[in-house]
Formats: sequence, C-alpha cells, structure tokens
Amino acid sequence: MAIHYPHILLVEDDDVDAEAVTRALKRQKLPNKLIHAGDGIEALNALRGYDGNEPLKQPYLILLDLNMPRMNGIEFLRAIRQDAELKRSVVFVLTTSNQQEDKMAAYNQQVAGYIVKANLTNDFSDITKLIEQYQLIIDLPVETSLRR
Repeated sequence: MAIHYPHILLVEDDDVDAEAVTRALKRQKLPNKLIHAGDGIEALNALRGYDGNEPLKQPYLILLDLNMPRMNGIEFLRAIRQDAELKRSVVFVLTTSNQQEDKMAAYNQQVAGYIVKANLTNDFSDITKLIEQYQLIIDLPVETSLRR
C-alpha cells in the first residue's frame, strides 16, 4: 500500500510558533508539503483556491490555532464544516488555550484532536511524531473529483 503523504496546512498567526513547527517537520524529514496561513481567511483561500490559485488537493491535514485575528479558529471550523467540499477536512487544534469552552467548541466542530501547546516539547517534535504516526496508520481518501 502506497502512503499518500498529506499536505499540512498550518493555520497560525504566531510567526515563532509557525517557524518552530516548520523546523520540527524538517528535522524529522517528513515528506509532507507545508502551507502556512496566518489566519482563518488565508486558510480558507488556500483550501478553496481563491486569488487565481489552485485549491489545496486532498489529502491534507490542518493544524489550527484558535486565537487569531480576522477569523479565529472556531469561526474557521464553522466555515469549513458548512462547506460541502471542505466539511470532511481533518483538523487538529494546536493552541495555547486550555479553556474547557474552547475544547468543547472545537470538538463540537468534529476536530480530530485538541493539542495545548504548553503540553508539547519546546521544539514541537511531538507534533511531527503525531503526524508521522497518523499518516502511517490512517488511510485518508485521495481526491478523485474536480472541485467547483
């Protein structure tokens, strides 16, 4: 069985955290292509292919921060869950928030997991281990039809 390495869409407004995740992926030598969006609006544009760009093709995983300007993580989750083309997106929340209401709001939008940054190692290697194991075990569907 061939592994289809999913693209990773990192939705993160903190440049330091985004760089730490990028370095961790490179250090682990994961073959996944990383796309970075600074907020939910940029992420939706990447997924939908606005501004003359092609939509991000399946398979992909989304690492989503919650506290962002313009469109926060919960608003982004609501938007993709209401979109027929995006509603099955696999999303892991990666946030500083340890608030129960944020966890409930995220899980109510069918996230695959909720990860509090403070519970991770400083170099974000836990994230790369999660992604590596996830893509080895989980069989994600590969896009077979054209989008709108």
